[in-house]
Amino acid sequence: MKYLIASDIHGSAYYCTCLMKAFEEEKAQRLILLGDLLYHGPRNDLPRDYEPKKVIQMLNDKKQFILSVRGNCEAEVDQMVLEFPTLADYAILECKESIIFITHGHIHNPKALPPLKKADILLNGHTHIPACEVLENGITYLNPGSVSIPKENSKHSYMTLEDGLFLWKDLETKEVYKEFRK
Repeated sequence: MKYLIASDIHGSAYYCTCLMKAFEEEKAQRLILLGDLLYHGPRNDLPRDYEPKKVIQMLNDKKQFILSVRGNCEAEVDQMVLEFPTLADYAILECKESIIFITHGHIHNPKALPPLKKADILLNGHTHIPACEVLENGITYLNPGSVSIPKENSKHSYMTLEDGLFLWKDLETKEVYKEFRK
């Protein structure tokens, strides 16, 4: 199965459109969203084409493909308009003999780890900075970066996961700029 993984859309209709196009072009079977879907948050500037109502429609059109977790900008009112579950703090995927702990990153992150074992993967967004590192305890930390508001000169990006291979891709050019094999 091929997954497309993205975080931090923050209500940008432009970048959500790019993401939906990438989902189709990648021919992924599932879209994993790591939170902060509709609201830009008080610390961020408005993203390009901030139109949460358009983002709602685009995401609802793909509801049968989406696995989503709650970001720090999600609220119960967001769940009232989104037609797929989005208020869980985490989800778990099996990956060979390990698990992938999927979360936004504001609760569980490299400095506040969930109970994981060596060779497990912590996958989160929140920082808007792509990451791929093996922590001291043997847990791998991965972050796809941000779809709409990248930070620290990173690209507007997403990841794919297929057959244990994670690829980080530029949202606009689809260029692979980082990879990790589980």
